[in-house]
Amino acid sequence: MCFLFNPLKWHFDTHRPAHVQCFTEGYTGAQQQKHRLSRCAPVYPSAAHYACADLTSLPAPMFSRNTISVFSILKKCIGQELSKITMPIVFNEPLSFLQRITEYMEHTYLINRACSLSDSTERMQAVAAFAVSAVASQWERTGKPFNPLLGETYELIREEQGFRLVSEQVSHHPPVSAFHAESLVGDFVFHGSIYPKLKFWGKSVEAEPKGTITLELLKHNETYTWTNPTCCVHNIILGKLWIEQYGTVEILNHSTGDKCVLNFKPCGMFGKELHTVEGYIQDKSKKKLCVIYGKWTECMWSVDPQVYESQKKSEKKGDGKKNKNVTVNDDADDMPDVQETVSVVPGSTLLWRIDPRPAHSSTMYNFTNFAMSLNELEPGMEGILAPTDCRFRPDIKAMENGNMDEASQEKERLEEKQRAARKERAKSNQEWSTRWFQSGTNPYTGSQDWIYSGGYFNRNYRNLPDIY
Repeated sequence: MCFLFNPLKWHFDTHRPAHVQCFTEGYTGAQQQKHRLSRCAPVYPSAAHYACADLTSLPAPMFSRNTISVFSILKKCIGQELSKITMPIVFNEPLSFLQRITEYMEHTYLINRACSLSDSTERMQAVAAFAVSAVASQWERTGKPFNPLLGETYELIREEQGFRLVSEQVSHHPPVSAFHAESLVGDFVFHGSIYPKLKFWGKSVEAEPKGTITLELLKHNETYTWTNPTCCVHNIILGKLWIEQYGTVEILNHSTGDKCVLNFKPCGMFGKELHTVEGYIQDKSKKKLCVIYGKWTECMWSVDPQVYESQKKSEKKGDGKKNKNVTVNDDADDMPDVQETVSVVPGSTLLWRIDPRPAHSSTMYNFTNFAMSLNELEPGMEGILAPTDCRFRPDIKAMENGNMDEASQEKERLEEKQRAARKERAKSNQEWSTRWFQSGTNPYTGSQDWIYSGGYFNRNYRNLPDIY
């Protein structure tokens, strides 16, 4: 199904379904009022139309970080928040944090699966698998995404996956990124705002992604909320970088009272629990309905609670004398040699399995296929996207092309331009005004949130700030 761009006229494949030929800012009836949606607008070309297939390579490989001393930069920052610390650009990856958030959508099929299921427990299983899959792209991603500039935006439309997304950097101090994604056929809305807090602990950097994630399954009139686990990058000073995620993630179905509790286990001394996720789904009376287990780097399974407990008891009998001899390295937090394959309990159901990465991923910032396509800017898109879109950032583009000196110079120029604009607003007592999101309260959790105010896909981008 081809989409042809002409600056004077829109052309559509006449065999394309009506819902694809006509986007709205949302849905119909009560949902239209609920989500502040506008009337039907033309389908505009986007990343979906020009870069439907995920890429397997970037224009240039990543630069080595081995010659840079991080300790000289971070030695005064132990225990402090790192959002204001300037790091050498070689420690970045050529994506904005807004694009990193967009990677939540890589496994949108799990949301679509949840929408199609009639059983609420099975829907929770699919949502839990999606919540785990949304952080799976962080595996071996030791590069830091670029801090978004205030007012920066990113959009992505993927027809083959059935969604569109818009995000905006709504605050600079503290840095807050808001996003809103929705089904192209009115099945779901997925939104949230993230305030990533980074701290340096001597040998490691810890990233705590503060903020609530909300998923609404509109046909089922269900809303799920959760927060993401903490991510930690080890061996910042010495040794091979490696990543773990840990913490408890609670997914609450606000309609039924069902809850999924997922424990992202820390590595521990022996490394046996590295990347392990284990949890359960319970109903509102706290009865366990099923156990969910696996690894966020590999796959997730569900099984009956009694079967799982019986299996674990039999496994513990053979573990008594294992791993007694342990050597501790004081110079580096060595990554344990752990076999990634999950031991599957008989009778389990597979919920999700990670997609293999491209062959050259290790030289391309360990990007997934999905991540590699996020900077694609094909002819015809420049006149359609908002001028604040990440794809237009010259520092990110220079880094992606392997021009590190230019990338560093452009990054410094953009940051200075942002500081100058902030000073000008202060002189005139002018407050910054967000364009597509408004500060408010999450109606389900009562926590502070940024709510999509609509209108982005009407394509009226007059009076947007010149941030690049």
